[in-house]
Amino acid sequence: MVVTREESDDDMHGYLPVRSVRRLALGRRVALGVAAVGVSAALAACSSPGLAPGTRSVVSAPVRVAHTGLGGVGYRVVGSGPPLVLIMGHGWTMEDWDPRLVHALARHNRVVMFDNSGIGRTQELPGTFGIEAMADQTSALIDTLRLGQPDVLGWSMGGMIAQALAVLHPAQVRRLVLCATYPGTGQAVMPPVTALPAARDFPANQGSALAAFKAAIAEYPAAPAVSPGTSGIQSLAMGNWRTGSDAVGRKTARISAPTLIADGADDQLDPVTNDRTLARIIHGSRLVLYPDAGHAFLFQDWPRFAALVESFLTGHSAP
Repeated sequence: MVVTREESDDDMHGYLPVRSVRRLALGRRVALGVAAVGVSAALAACSSPGLAPGTRSVVSAPVRVAHTGLGGVGYRVVGSGPPLVLIMGHGWTMEDWDPRLVHALARHNRVVMFDNSGIGRTQELPGTFGIEAMADQTSALIDTLRLGQPDVLGWSMGGMIAQALAVLHPAQVRRLVLCATYPGTGQAVMPPVTALPAARDFPANQGSALAAFKAAIAEYPAAPAVSPGTSGIQSLAMGNWRTGSDAVGRKTARISAPTLIADGADDQLDPVTNDRTLARIIHGSRLVLYPDAGHAFLFQDWPRFAALVESFLTGHSAP
């Protein structure tokens, strides 16, 4: 295990409450209104700084539906090169992947982003589905798109799904990137209940990062809201994983794919103790913590994180 603390050279200030970002994800056009249009216009020349010349912007990429053995799955593809699958977190849609991060990753990869079960144009799995079922649906998407053995990046709940995918379908995961996520062995640590109402995805002093993130995801076409029922099932699935009640979560020591674990050192939703636990469980994994960053560190410090991911996927030393 290698633990690296990378200093950020950004001076972005502000915060994003958890409930606020959920409302933003479900109704960003209403929340941002005319202000978002002004910000978007002002940032038009730099909203996609990582986009390679001649590459379609992810915000204009069509949503396609893959007809898999586990139902239709809505997805977008951008970029070219080795496939990289992005798995989103709890209650969020693929329209919440920061386009700046996606474009930076797409410079050298064919990035595939999709909606989890019951979100957008993805068919809901039957019953009270758990992390294992969502991993199986991800596997079915990989099969249907003939991605072979892609690299996989999961954030938050998406990191749980990515772990389950690597356990259940190891031949479908070349390299694994786990962002701000939890171990499933029953050793997960949650913040105190009293701290959760004030917990934020961005630290309180990262306002410009928050504003830039809002402006970036506002570029996407409007996405359907995630239903309370689907959100509730996802919450139950996460709870089972964190407490060790999910049998697959207890098998993460079996993960053999090279693994990068990353998080913000000030993550208020997922204490970094969990990242260190994962790093101990997954043999040979590398842990990187970003100072002055929270649960949404990958959107806050996307240039540095994209460079780290690229170096990891290519087997080169980190920049």
